[in-house]
Amino acid sequence: MKFSQFPYVRPNVETLRNQFEQSLTSLKEAENVPGAIEAIKEINSLRNSFHTAMSIAYIRYCMNTRDEFYAQERSFYDSVLPHVEALQVRFYEALLGSRFKEDLVKVFGEQLFRIAEMTLKTFKPEILQDLEQENKLSTSYASLVSSAQIDFDGRKLTLSQLRAYELSPDRNTRKRASEARYQFFAQHQKELDELYDQLVKVRHEIARKLGFRSFVPVAYLRMKRSDYTPQDVERLRKAVQTKVVPLIQKLREKQRTMLAVDRLKYYDRPILLKEGNPRPNGDRKELVEAARTMYEQMSNETGEFFNFMLENELMDLDSREGKYPGGFCDFIPDHRSPFIFANFNGTSHDVEVLTHEAGHAFQVYRSRNFEVPEYYWPTAEACEIHSMGMEFLAWPWLELFYRDESERAKLVHAWSALNFIAYGVSIDEFQHVVYERPELSAEERRKIWRQIERKYMPEIDYDGNAYLENGGFWQQQMHVYESPFYYIDYVIAQFCAIQFLQKSLEDRNKALQSYIKLCDLGGSLSFQSLLKTVGLGSPFEERVVESTAMWLYEFVEGQINRLNSSS
Repeated sequence: MKFSQFPYVRPNVETLRNQFEQSLTSLKEAENVPGAIEAIKEINSLRNSFHTAMSIAYIRYCMNTRDEFYAQERSFYDSVLPHVEALQVRFYEALLGSRFKEDLVKVFGEQLFRIAEMTLKTFKPEILQDLEQENKLSTSYASLVSSAQIDFDGRKLTLSQLRAYELSPDRNTRKRASEARYQFFAQHQKELDELYDQLVKVRHEIARKLGFRSFVPVAYLRMKRSDYTPQDVERLRKAVQTKVVPLIQKLREKQRTMLAVDRLKYYDRPILLKEGNPRPNGDRKELVEAARTMYEQMSNETGEFFNFMLENELMDLDSREGKYPGGFCDFIPDHRSPFIFANFNGTSHDVEVLTHEAGHAFQVYRSRNFEVPEYYWPTAEACEIHSMGMEFLAWPWLELFYRDESERAKLVHAWSALNFIAYGVSIDEFQHVVYERPELSAEERRKIWRQIERKYMPEIDYDGNAYLENGGFWQQQMHVYESPFYYIDYVIAQFCAIQFLQKSLEDRNKALQSYIKLCDLGGSLSFQSLLKTVGLGSPFEERVVESTAMWLYEFVEGQINRLNSSS
């Protein structure tokens, strides 16, 4: 069935609650293990049905945020989701309290019970209204950035469409496009400040009612981080500051030389090559066909997956007015279908977002038959290994997208991957400070952001742009508003994805089989257990951070030297 044919009916929450209660009673009163297992399966089916409807509504809302029907449905889920989560909490309580718990652990695995224990710490009935408010505020941010209509060179552009001009080889065009972007955010700064202030305060109130001093431990529990702590992440940030930032500074100087500018400005940062970063050849249809060829050649498993996505029209890739910016992958349980959402803009971003989201989609496609919904996806940092790892595993096929520019595309991709790490830890440190000090004013938050920027990205020159000089850059990062503390997951995953690149350059097939094994495990293990199972080094070890970053730095430096010697 094609996605456009997926039926949508708003769930009747009262009916769901009654059915859930019946199954909960069956679980609690089960006289034997098979009876308990049957009750759990009934509950899983109810959860899947609800999340199927919610995912369909969310995707269709994002496809057109101006669609009044799905905008109302999004608002409906903002209100009812906390109440459905309350039912799920009661399921977890019954699961952990079952007299057959030891037998159920053998059937469903320990990870489900770890997730249950962490989730119970993040919920009390007293926070239901706060959760509703948090959801509504997050949706307000999504609506605001989706509404952007930027006047540029006689056209009205979305933020996603404007990105193509920000990557122009012409420096003046880059500057004007960047200024147009941040003019939009500057115009809405007061609204963005107020939204974030309300989000910080409601999340702090949630933490207080749950018995925590700050929202930070609540966020880690929400993210299901069972085998590392805020202190581990702090050590990772420190390792990045001491081992990675100096390497990035050296590459920034090489970038300045290659661009032949006296000083790098903020609008130069995304561009490495004076003639412009490589752009893929072809429109959306041609790029998708190239991806089909790539995935069919990569392996039987990836070929089967991508053809399933195409045959069922499970991708929306075009950028257009009213469409939610950015990209994501969702999963629709009852249809056993992933969905890829992106905004193509004619730059290398198109290839990267397609392979990135296809990595997520491939993983959940491989995990879609788990009986336990918690195992469809692993925790977020593991999910991002699938996505970023797939970006690198696509390298042998980049000629399909870039033709004779494929080596330059590899260089820019690797260079961008290293540069990103400094920004990623900046976002994470900013959130730690903000949620430890929820009383901070908007102005104080922006000052702190500038201090953090100077720590990890000291080379930034905002060329007199008042909005950015005053610390507004982070407001365009939707994760900060919608998914607090998610962003470090990209950094953690980047170190793992780079290891997959190393392995693939040594033995492509062996690396791919290891990657598929990781995907097949889904969310059935904790993060560090997943790493051990497939032989990846932990980014929480300084030696892994240092050796991985140095390897990538030397690769980029070698590529630059080869490029310079051939020109």
